[in-house]
Amino acid sequence: MPSWLHKFKSTFPGGVIALLIATGLMGLLLAASGCGGQVEDEKGAKAAEGSASRVAPDERPIILAFGDSLTAGYGLAPEDSYPALLQRRLDEAGYHYRVVNAGVSGDTTAGGLRRLEWSLAEPVSLIILALGGNDALRGQPVAELRANLARMIEIAKARGARVILAGMEAPPNLGADYTREFRAAYRDLAARYDLALIPFLLEGVGGRPELNQPDGIHPNVEGEKILARNVWQVVEGELRKQSESVGAGRAITTGGR
Repeated sequence: MPSWLHKFKSTFPGGVIALLIATGLMGLLLAASGCGGQVEDEKGAKAAEGSASRVAPDERPIILAFGDSLTAGYGLAPEDSYPALLQRRLDEAGYHYRVVNAGVSGDTTAGGLRRLEWSLAEPVSLIILALGGNDALRGQPVAELRANLARMIEIAKARGARVILAGMEAPPNLGADYTREFRAAYRDLAARYDLALIPFLLEGVGGRPELNQPDGIHPNVEGEKILARNVWQVVEGELRKQSESVGAGRAITTGGR
C-alpha cells in the first residue's frame, strides 16, 4: 500500500473512506498513485510503434533516367511518365531495380552536364542518358552537343554506371546537313564508348498528333506507353546481358575450385 494511502486511512474514519469509495474519489486517488508508470508504459508503446512503422531503406540498385521534359513526363501525372512505366515493367519481369526520374524540363546537354555530378551522388547501376532535343530546338552546334554528351558518358562510366544512350532527331527545318550530323552524333558516341543505343527515343510517337499533347512535342498518356516500350526493349537487353555475365562468372569460379 502506498505510504500516502496508509496515512489517509489513519486520518479519516472508515465511514468517510467508504463514502469516498462509493463516489469514485478513492479510485481517482489510486489511479494518481500509478499514473507515472502508466505514462512510461504509453511512452514505451509509442516508441515501439514508431520503430515498427519505420520504412526500411530501398537498397535496390538504381536505374537513373536522366533527361529533359520527355523524361520528366511534362504535362502528365507522375505515374504516367516513362520512368514510372519502366518501373512497372521491371517489377513485373522480376528485376529488382529502382528507377529514379532525373528529368528536368527544358534541359539541354550543357545543363545536364552541370548537374550530372550531384545526380550521381548515390551509386547508380545504369543511366539512361536522354538529352539533346532542346539543343536541336535552339539550333545549338552539333559539335557542342557531341562534346557535352561525351563528357557525361565519361563521368558516368568513371562512377561505375553503365550507360544507355537515347538518340534524338533534329527538326527538318534546320536543314539536311544539321539533321544528318545530329543523328550521327548519337550513333558515333555509342560506337566510340561501346554503349547500348536507343536509336530514336520517340520512335513511333514523334509526328503523330494522336499520340502527343496539343503542343505536338510531348507525348500524351498513350504516346508515353510507346516511349516506355522503346526504352524497355534496350534496358531489358542490358539487364539480361548483365545476368548472363554474372552467371558465367560464377560458373568459372565454381569450375576453378
